[in-house]
Amino acid sequence: MRLDPYRHVLALPGVRSLMVLALLARIPITAIGVTMTLHVAQDLHRGWGAAGLVGAALTVGTAIGGPLNGRFVDRKGLRPMLVVTTACEALFWAVAPSLSYPALLVGALVAGVFSLPVFSVVRQSLAALVPTEQRRQAYALDSMSVELSFMTGPPLAVLLMSSLSGRFTMWAIGGCLVLAGIALFVTNPPVHAATDAADATGPAAPVRRRDWLTPRFLAVCAAAAATTMVLAGTDLGIVAMLREAGKVQLIGGVLAAWGVYSLIGGFVYGALTRAVPLVALIGGLSLFTLPIGLVGDRWWLLFIALLPAGALCAPTLSASADLVSRLVPSPARGEAMGWHGSSLTVGLAIGSPLAGWAIDHGSPGWGFAAVATVALLITAILLVLRRGSTPLDPTLTAATATTTAATAPTTAVPTTAAAVTTPAVPTLQ
Repeated sequence: MRLDPYRHVLALPGVRSLMVLALLARIPITAIGVTMTLHVAQDLHRGWGAAGLVGAALTVGTAIGGPLNGRFVDRKGLRPMLVVTTACEALFWAVAPSLSYPALLVGALVAGVFSLPVFSVVRQSLAALVPTEQRRQAYALDSMSVELSFMTGPPLAVLLMSSLSGRFTMWAIGGCLVLAGIALFVTNPPVHAATDAADATGPAAPVRRRDWLTPRFLAVCAAAAATTMVLAGTDLGIVAMLREAGKVQLIGGVLAAWGVYSLIGGFVYGALTRAVPLVALIGGLSLFTLPIGLVGDRWWLLFIALLPAGALCAPTLSASADLVSRLVPSPARGEAMGWHGSSLTVGLAIGSPLAGWAIDHGSPGWGFAAVATVALLITAILLVLRRGSTPLDPTLTAATATTTAATAPTTAVPTTAAAVTTPAVPTLQ
């Protein structure tokens, strides 16, 4: 396995510092869900359903705000968006511990819309910093960074909630998010490559949405949503299965093992000499998730059963982000990454209720089966689109790159669908 591709990516100017900042900035974001749930259930003395509504409000707000914030970046630049979202984060988290439940519900929705879009900003900046032929490794590193954040944030939040208080934990999250916003403002990572026409001639010229919001792009977003739907359902299925087996104390260990499998898979995927088609990745993730529920009361087999699907988590997420960076022209990439982020959020919002419904009407094993079955249906649709020449393989062939370099204009911003998609058409095979 070659490590040189990773070394070359990290050696690019600005990439290493961006990765470190991304890792640290995402930790408080990953801690929000469990913190808000415990705050509503313990501090406000509400039920788990009420806690779920607050989480849903945050999710809906984030899904709405992703494309809006991305479009803001495309039109006005990164720093103005950071000023608005960082100020909103500071205001919400300063008052959130004191809000009544109805006010918290409304505040969570508004805060979600104006939340700091660290995930999409980092992915957009990677597309600007990293050449096309190295983006698979860059997004693999990014996905591994996300895994590390999720392995750190929620346990840390639970520790602070249990040892100190919900109020302190919420203020800590707000403070960390403000620091993240300030750090991004100061470092100001590029959102357009130095070779982009926009950077050479002035402010980015608007690109018509219909030029890039194509069936190809929507197919990638559908795959992204299906991925996080499976992940959310698997997460809930693991908790339900271990709770039914009376092994609640092992939940953290199993989830940690699942995260390690994803880290290993992401590392291997980025080191491969050739990319795996996105449709194959989401199909494999779904197929390997389907039989996990057959473990039944043999809970110890979860450590083995989760390995194949877990190893495909990070590769599938990184492949979808890679494809978005290739399919969309730079002047519209902020909004496109926002749509991609919203798709991931929507998948999370669907996965947990779907798995929960299946578990309530059957057993924990049905939770895995429910999300995997829906994801397989989406995979089947993507296969049909693939036969219709929809690119779902994050690979730019040498022939395509050579042709593009020889024929594509060097300064004009693409304004037609053909101009948008031709320079970076990923192959199917």
